[in-house]
Amino acid sequence: MNGRPSFFAELKRRNVYKVAVAYAIVGWLLIQVATATFPVLEIPNWAIKLVIALVLLGFPISLILAWAFELTPEGIKLTESDELSSKPFRSRAWIYVVIISGAISGGLFLVGRYTALNKQSGSAEVSTKSIAVLPFENLGEEKANAYFADGIQDEILTRLSKIADLKVISRTSTQKYKSAPDNLREIAHQLGVSNILEGSVQKASDQVRVSVQLIDVRNDSHLWAETYDRKLTDIFGVESDVAKSIAQALQAKLSGHEEQAFGAKPTTNPEAYDAYLRGLAAEGESIRSVYPIQKAISFYKRAVHLDPDFALAWSKLSGAHSSLYPSFGDSTEAAKRALETAQKLQPDSSETLLALAQYQYSELHDYDAARTNFLHVSKMLPGNSEIPAALAQIARHQGNWEEAVAYYEQALVLDPRNVELLTETADNYDDLRRFDNALKLYDRALEIRPNDIDLLASKAGIYQAQGNLTQAARCLEGVNALTPSYEAVPQKVDQLIFERNYPGAVQLLETRFAQFQFGSELEVGAFQEFLASSRLLAGDTAGAKASAEQARNILEVLCQNQPDNDFPAIHLARTYAILGDKESAYKEAERVSALVQNDAIGRPGAEENLALIDASFGNNARAISILAHLLQIPYQSSLYATPLTPALLRLDPTWDALRSDPAFQKLCQNAVH
Repeated sequence: MNGRPSFFAELKRRNVYKVAVAYAIVGWLLIQVATATFPVLEIPNWAIKLVIALVLLGFPISLILAWAFELTPEGIKLTESDELSSKPFRSRAWIYVVIISGAISGGLFLVGRYTALNKQSGSAEVSTKSIAVLPFENLGEEKANAYFADGIQDEILTRLSKIADLKVISRTSTQKYKSAPDNLREIAHQLGVSNILEGSVQKASDQVRVSVQLIDVRNDSHLWAETYDRKLTDIFGVESDVAKSIAQALQAKLSGHEEQAFGAKPTTNPEAYDAYLRGLAAEGESIRSVYPIQKAISFYKRAVHLDPDFALAWSKLSGAHSSLYPSFGDSTEAAKRALETAQKLQPDSSETLLALAQYQYSELHDYDAARTNFLHVSKMLPGNSEIPAALAQIARHQGNWEEAVAYYEQALVLDPRNVELLTETADNYDDLRRFDNALKLYDRALEIRPNDIDLLASKAGIYQAQGNLTQAARCLEGVNALTPSYEAVPQKVDQLIFERNYPGAVQLLETRFAQFQFGSELEVGAFQEFLASSRLLAGDTAGAKASAEQARNILEVLCQNQPDNDFPAIHLARTYAILGDKESAYKEAERVSALVQNDAIGRPGAEENLALIDASFGNNARAISILAHLLQIPYQSSLYATPLTPALLRLDPTWDALRSDPAFQKLCQNAVH
């Protein structure tokens, strides 16, 4: 050793350590203050980035200055070199300073970056080309004209959703807000956008006034505003002009195809267009209910009657028919006729292609063709949340469960406050037995629709699957015999049966039949089967037989008229089992299995139904084998709100005939997935 002090000792002598620590503390405080206060003071985000950049840039400079200079009573002077004045050591020392200051600077950057991300609640920065269109206020004297304002909002949204360079929030997520709310910044945060369009519509006779303003919520600046006074026949031009002006204000690029789509005029008949707008408004009235859809169909029918060349209305009519349950009239044929007309008029329009994909999915169950067309039309309607949601449903049917998760999350980006979409996404997590994820989404939906009985019933189903009957009962407190819900009432019946309160289940169902107006024959048949099962558990054999015979009479007719519909067939097979008709029960159960053999959702549900019939007729070994398989896979149950779990096997008296079998007891002991 030559006795020369080490480089690190020299750093200490020159106060480099002290300067580094002091600078890091002050820099850290500056970044903290900037990230915490700048957003509150509405200072742009670039100012925060500038502060962070200056702090980071200054750090190595401060270390170099600390090395080279020192503060003395006579002022700032060059630091004396002492033994380190040799040229080789000075060269190495400068390298060391640069390396160390760079490492510390990088660490400070990462900490600052982490802090900034935390200040933004872990979310990515919202795009400047993102927009939500709030409900338009109806300023007309006739309040019945509210549908017209809704329709104008919807049409502007439809045009914006065709612009690939924009992120556009779907109407289903915005329709619950007020027309001109005070909390724009909070709404923008909930929807994940930077810009909001507000508007109002005043309609009197054939005159329409539309006023709109585009607001950048980050700094509450008005980017653009306009008022249009037009005749009703010219309203299409207003919708296109508004969409174009928004695209220009947000500097969104328009392709030639998008420009061309803006100029389309769907009809020259004002009355037909008025009926069409009424149909759009009706479709948005409710979730999981056929009645608004039926009302929308009547308006679309009027629109195409007034203008047989109204291709857009024909495509909407087809889509509405496709969305109905198969048990409602001749929906399949009606959807087909409307689609064929739209194809003759405008075969290549995005709306016609969307209706085609919906028909292939809902009516034909041709999932490969539907998927191809949904993917094609997604390029034409990049802002339409229905398309990734439909692709998610197709992925489920094809057994691609994780792909379904990705598509549902993609749809929620465009439609974050759509209760139906939140529920579908939660249902998918249910089927995967990812119950924590599902509960979070149901809670998000309940924030939008507090105390919604169907959402609470869905949560109850999860708690039942986990064996928590106490929590399930709390969710079902508001459900009674007259609750207008197909989903919640059976869940309540299940709860009573799991509690072994068979008389309570029977009484609830008997009261419903005595006082409730059912919506369809299918609903009556299914509830008669529920009543027959409950009476059988309660020991009322004669009553069970009477209910089962009524169920059989209804369900047999439905199965004859709808041979491809597995839903009534499942209930019919169970009805035969209650009646002790073994041959018919197995025949119908096997017919259901054949119907859904290529469907990843329906096939396990048919197996579950077969296991129930096996248990009814003493075929315990096969029943247990089927149940063991079902516990290992994701699927949509035909018996419960969730797939089978060990807790459901323990709770449900349906499986009492298997309880003495050690193999069944082992299934009941397994942990919930």
